[in-house]
Amino acid sequence: MKKSILASLLLAGLLCFSAAPAQAQDEIETNPAYSQQQAPVKSGGDAVFVQVLFGSGFLGFFLWMALFGCFGFFLYLAIDCGILVRADKIMPAGLVANVENAMKEGDVVKALEFCKNEPTPMANILSAGFTHVEEGFDIIQEAISAAADLEIERIMQRLAWLSVAANIAPSLGLLGTVQGMIAAFANLGAGGTPDQGALAVNISQALWTTAGGLITSIPAVLCFYFYRGKANRIILKMEATTMELIKDLRNVEVVAE
Repeated sequence: MKKSILASLLLAGLLCFSAAPAQAQDEIETNPAYSQQQAPVKSGGDAVFVQVLFGSGFLGFFLWMALFGCFGFFLYLAIDCGILVRADKIMPAGLVANVENAMKEGDVVKALEFCKNEPTPMANILSAGFTHVEEGFDIIQEAISAAADLEIERIMQRLAWLSVAANIAPSLGLLGTVQGMIAAFANLGAGGTPDQGALAVNISQALWTTAGGLITSIPAVLCFYFYRGKANRIILKMEATTMELIKDLRNVEVVAE
């Protein structure tokens, strides 16, 4: 009799123990507070970035638009400089050969026509010298020097915009970082329990904008120094070629009227 009572008690205990986890799981699933606070949130990187982009307020969204615009401006300048800062665009080999042959023949008018038919930086420089051929070699040199300074400045102004993009991008990223941290501390300083979701968006805003600024700034700096060095080499070669082409004008006699 005692053995049967003991067996019944053991069986009831096992049934209660096995039913407890299932009951606890039901309470977890039906308790919204628990599910909101403890359940892990699964989200991809793209979803987080979209949430940061549209959840960082008006100033944050404006900063992101400025960063996207700065990156697009950098891409445009990089492609533009890649097309224009080339030897065949600044001093075409065909122009140099035609002017050289004309100068060997002593036909300055023909050389000037070649320059006018193919307007390039070097053609503009040579044209400035050939138009003053009757005024003496010193005047020719001064005209060529002034025209060369103007063409070099035009080339360097294009490159200067790359430097502008490289300097603005990290500043925009830093401003976004400051804006995100200000919002995060404002959330922490507010009364009551801080909104963890809003706090995560604020911190993400600070980090993402910093990364965005650096992603634009680093390649912009590299492109600026690369194209500047390339432009300087082309300009030095252009100046040497120009002086070689006009050396025969030293023998031009100026007729006094």
